[in-house]
Amino acid sequence: MDGDCSNSALTSDSIEATTPQGETRRRMRWLMLAMAGAAILLAFAGWPMLRVHLQSVAVLDLVGNKPVPSWLRRFVSEPIAVRDLQLPLASGTVRARLYTPVRPKNAPAIIVLHGVHHLGIDEPRLENFAISMAACGIQVLTPELPDIKDYQVGANSIATIGESAEWMTGEDGGRPVGVLGLSFSGGLSLLAAAEPQYQKDIRFVLAVGSQDEMSRVAAYYRTGEDERPDGTEEMLAPHEYGPLVLEYEHVGEFVPAQDVAAIRAVLRAHLYEDSAAERVALAKLNVTQAAEAKRLMDTTLPATRTALERADERHADDMAAVSPHGRLATLKTPVYLLHGAGDNIIPSAETEWMASELPKRSLKAVLISPVLSHLNLDGAEPTVADQVKLVHFFAEVLHAAEVQ
Repeated sequence: MDGDCSNSALTSDSIEATTPQGETRRRMRWLMLAMAGAAILLAFAGWPMLRVHLQSVAVLDLVGNKPVPSWLRRFVSEPIAVRDLQLPLASGTVRARLYTPVRPKNAPAIIVLHGVHHLGIDEPRLENFAISMAACGIQVLTPELPDIKDYQVGANSIATIGESAEWMTGEDGGRPVGVLGLSFSGGLSLLAAAEPQYQKDIRFVLAVGSQDEMSRVAAYYRTGEDERPDGTEEMLAPHEYGPLVLEYEHVGEFVPAQDVAAIRAVLRAHLYEDSAAERVALAKLNVTQAAEAKRLMDTTLPATRTALERADERHADDMAAVSPHGRLATLKTPVYLLHGAGDNIIPSAETEWMASELPKRSLKAVLISPVLSHLNLDGAEPTVADQVKLVHFFAEVLHAAEVQ
């Protein structure tokens, strides 16, 4: 069922939020530096580049739930309409949402793909980002990836991504669209762009916090190490979320068949961050099942890591099917790569690998930023220079999205 509503990036209460005095001063300093840099850009590149830099600052503030100065709000103030859709794709009908600026009648379009999360296109951060981008004057389609929503990182989603781009291109008069993939969806977006049947429909890809080689990411969950292209190791304690997703995906390989439903319910509630449901699911377990659940939930146990390693070996081919590694050398689509320096779900070494494999003509920009963790703007102690670099990177993406 379709539903229309008017909205704006400026309706969020977060815009009026207050910050501690020290944080406000720091933010004003970096904002002033960003604006000074933007003014220099204006002298060389003109108003369009200055405008996207101003929009970049505003969008990043909105997504980060930070106050937007009143003078900056006008750059993300387009009124928008939001419609729920059912996309009739070749691989099956999928739910989607379209955010459309009301006034620009020929607005360019992008697709934004959610990460592994049970809320799918209803995830608040995704909705906030889509609203903010649409308020810049860009159409934003957020198709739901059923497998990804159900914590299944599978090759089926590649077709859903490519067919969604194909559908949006058809709706937009034949103009190819930008594709922004978050987390594992970023790697899958690159694989869709590498497929000949979808290349004409994808204008560029932005992969944020994404995998290059799934088996290497899975090994990182067990070891806390991810090798970089130069042979050095990124050392970072992995978040439990990653290995728990792998356990949930193949829970039948970790516990006896008669215990699968009960253990899956516990893992699901934990991944959903639903503590009440998790307590209910745990209370239903017998003694044996409780021990199984405790073992699986502690992803640092040697026995759990051994079980994960065996499961990874059994699914090596499945992991290769969702890995851009070795399949990017001939990619002609422009690519932008962004990764959090402290990402402990998909380590930033993965973006280094993608950058090393992409042709120079395709790799438009790459940034590993301490401003980001995984998909949140909550990195540890970024400098003013780090903030400015992120503003400039995202301004480049906005410019690519807005070019007709």
